[in-house]
Amino acid sequence: MLTRRSVLRGAAGAAVAAPAISTGLFAETKYPTQNIHAICGFPPGTGADIFVRWYGKMLEDRLGRAVVVENRLGAFGNIATEHVARAKPDGHTIMIGPGNSLLAAAPSLFKKLSFDPMNDFEHVTTLSKLPFLLIVSGDSPYKTAADLIAHLKAKGDKESYASVSNTGLVSSELLKANFGLKTVEVKYRDSSTMRNDLWAGHVAFVHSDPASSLALRQAGRMRALATSSRERFAAMPDIPSAAEVGIANSDVMSWWSVHVPKGTPAPIVDRLEAEFNDIVRSEEHRRFLASSGSDPFLGNREVLRDTLARELKAWPDYVKIARIEPQG
Repeated sequence: MLTRRSVLRGAAGAAVAAPAISTGLFAETKYPTQNIHAICGFPPGTGADIFVRWYGKMLEDRLGRAVVVENRLGAFGNIATEHVARAKPDGHTIMIGPGNSLLAAAPSLFKKLSFDPMNDFEHVTTLSKLPFLLIVSGDSPYKTAADLIAHLKAKGDKESYASVSNTGLVSSELLKANFGLKTVEVKYRDSSTMRNDLWAGHVAFVHSDPASSLALRQAGRMRALATSSRERFAAMPDIPSAAEVGIANSDVMSWWSVHVPKGTPAPIVDRLEAEFNDIVRSEEHRRFLASSGSDPFLGNREVLRDTLARELKAWPDYVKIARIEPQG
């Protein structure tokens, strides 16, 4: 059930409350009338999948309808994103995901897209933000980023790193560009296979999201050497920032957001915005994020559109700095 009907308006970090949304506005459009499908572009059990399922359960509790998570894999999330863009605009198909990777980065990393990141969606609201982590195996000899970089320089193109997402790929290539490394990328479709190869020593490092890494770090299976952000992150104050270890051009963060197909009726978008903002404000959400290395990112549709527009402009520079060739 809807518990709060106010929507936060204003810029991120300095938002102000807007007038309450009237119950009559929601009553104009009956919603939801069936189960909601949350599309996830990543495999079950990954950090992204954990996030989608958690937010889906919170939304389910508020709307009184089941939220079914569908994992649609392939093309670094493009298959899932296209599915949402082409879905019926009735609010029963939604995308809960890392908007920076699925939408902002895609035009710079792929020569052709089957969707327009800005114009094929109604952009609902922001949820959370987190940096990626520079990760090595817990039993590796590299105790610091400097240790790892010295090894990579010595090995030249005889050493490799893993990539499993757009954000991780760019973070790793920015590391290479800053230190003139020749380390070779190895693409992985799923994090579990990547982790096995990391532990086996087949790859030297990966930039991974904290949600799938922190528990393994606490268990000693992985070691975090730096974040991908310019400054240390509140949820992980003991991990050095990218700038601190010499990755001067990196301020790459994953921000989570909600999107529905273009043309979804405004009352439905309003309802989703209000419900998700209620989730973001909750103490339960703060505790969940603290356990996964993330900070809340309270916003609204305007904040989300502004964030997406800004990052769409920033990603071509990231790709250029990292010398990434867009895929066909």
